[in-house]
Amino acid sequence: MQYVQPDNLALPRGHYSPAVVHGGLVFLSGQLPIDASGAVQLSSIEEQTQLCLQNMAAILAAAGSSVRAILKVNIYISDIALWPRVNATYAAFMGEHRPARAVIPCGALHYGCAVEIDCIAAVTLQDA
Repeated sequence: MQYVQPDNLALPRGHYSPAVVHGGLVFLSGQLPIDASGAVQLSSIEEQTQLCLQNMAAILAAAGSSVRAILKVNIYISDIALWPRVNATYAAFMGEHRPARAVIPCGALHYGCAVEIDCIAAVTLQDA
């Protein structure tokens, strides 16, 4: 088991790793819209979603994976009414890659964020 902490992202505020690599898979912790300095960015839902996805990509790269190797995504949103805007940002980021996904409307998220995203990815794929 390998713990992953990218040098270009803020340290977690809790007792967890941004990702764990085990058995050829990368398991990412939930990513909130927190920038590299550790500041929470409570901007538009599109910007929050984009920052979560960018953080996810940075962690995957540090783990020897990539966005194209994602197998499963969970997206937690504070209000289901935000879903069309989150989905549009997600689709633009992912392009043609369509991993399995769940969308979980969950009410309030930590620090007042409107979105949190986690995923499971393969460590290596031919196109990763």
